[in-house]
Amino acid sequence: MTAADTRNLVEAALLGAGHPLSMTQLLALFDPLEEIGEGDVRQALGELERDYAGREIQLAEVAGGWRVQTGSAAAERLARLEKFRPPKFSRALLESLAAIAYRQPITRAEIEELRGVRLSGHIMRTLMERNWIEVVGHRETPGRPALYGTTRDFMDYFGLKRLDELPSSGEFGSAEDAPHAKPPGGAQGFPAGIAAEQGAGLFDETAESAGPNPARD
Repeated sequence: MTAADTRNLVEAALLGAGHPLSMTQLLALFDPLEEIGEGDVRQALGELERDYAGREIQLAEVAGGWRVQTGSAAAERLARLEKFRPPKFSRALLESLAAIAYRQPITRAEIEELRGVRLSGHIMRTLMERNWIEVVGHRETPGRPALYGTTRDFMDYFGLKRLDELPSSGEFGSAEDAPHAKPPGGAQGFPAGIAAEQGAGLFDETAESAGPNPARD
């Protein structure tokens, strides 16, 4: 198999998968007799990245591996199509997700303390159903409450390779700064506005918690 054949097969797999592919998955495309190794696949990925340069299609490496995605300009136009219309998320959901992402592992009660509002079961169910959060353990306190953390799917969705790529809390804007997803396959990035009314203080270790306010949830 030639280098061009390897590149074409890797590209076809990335375009057809609809989700990131790991190195193990990409290597599984090839028969052992073809003697295609990790170096060959990385060379193919590098060639694809160069081929896509300057186009509204990108090769991105995220936590789950590699994926082909649309550029930001194309994503905005694709949003005009019904099929690519992005889901919108409530400020309460984004605040809760941000609390988990930045302060994990964290309990439900600690999320409520950070936000100063009771956390609805609907929000936690939505985050669990999207596989953005998971139970990673239990706090060794009375009742042993569950500890929540983010998943690889969360990082893949928001275009993160590692958790240390999360933007600093100071980069957040207002709640109107597009707190919604981009079209599938688009360059995502963690949404702005998730700090909402509490601003960066939501993630400040020294910030004082607001009192309960169930009406905000």
